[in-house]
Amino acid sequence: MTKAPFELIVEQHGATVLRVCRAVLGPHDAQDAWSETFMAALRAYPDLADGANIQAWLVTIAHRKAIDITRVRARAAVPIETLPERASTGGTEPGNSDGTDQLWADVAALPTKQRQAIAYHYLAGLPHKEVAEIVGGTTDAARRAAADGIAALRRNYSRALEPNGSHR
Repeated sequence: MTKAPFELIVEQHGATVLRVCRAVLGPHDAQDAWSETFMAALRAYPDLADGANIQAWLVTIAHRKAIDITRVRARAAVPIETLPERASTGGTEPGNSDGTDQLWADVAALPTKQRQAIAYHYLAGLPHKEVAEIVGGTTDAARRAAADGIAALRRNYSRALEPNGSHR
């Protein structure tokens, strides 16, 4: 069985990996994690077993890159004179009335395990068993973290609605 060209892998899974990186790290570090994920994947791709779950493999790499970036950022705060360019909004424009800015803020505010479980299960589409393998812990713990995170997001969303049913 011949492997698909790596360019096709990037095309098929790039958007999912970016959404996962953005959900886990936030908009400022997501692009770096995405790039580092695919650079590492490109080096390892020739040795990947035929029939491997490529999406789970990429999400695992993205998870490790997110941990690396989080550790680096925690160690080295660098003051700057001017603000950086506007962060990526993942295909949406800041200030949209569709509520995506608030949703991303609510996702970012979740505890790490809940944010990761939601990103890997709901954005990447991985089963809870694979989420547990990536983040550590049991399948039940991954399922519970995802459920608790979704419940928190739903509570925040209901509070954001005015009595007439429109967004704040």
